[in-house]
Amino acid sequence: MLVLFVGFSISANAQHKMMKKDVKTVSLEQTKGEFTQKSITLSPGTYVFEIANTNVGHDVGFVLAPKGKTDAAHHIQNAYVTEVVKNNTTGHSKEVTLAKGEYVYFCPLNPTPQYTLIVE
Repeated sequence: MLVLFVGFSISANAQHKMMKKDVKTVSLEQTKGEFTQKSITLSPGTYVFEIANTNVGHDVGFVLAPKGKTDAAHHIQNAYVTEVVKNNTTGHSKEVTLAKGEYVYFCPLNPTPQYTLIVE
């Protein structure tokens, strides 16, 4: 009887790539008092929000929350920009996994109206 042991290893980098989620970037722009994108429709998945501050004149942020639940207790905290976005710069959030549903996004620092984000 012949017993053959076959082994293989995967580098840490290859393992990381195999396990990494498909993360998409959603780029949004803020100008004085508003976002230039008034609504967004996405598929369920994992996203990073990239927020551009275009001549607002002061720092801006980003809030994402389920529709109808915009109080701070329901904010999706990973969607917050990792630090305030200074005038004429771009910032980003952490990774956010979104399920089907309706959300709103806004900036309390600019301040902006609430805009619709639909995941379908």
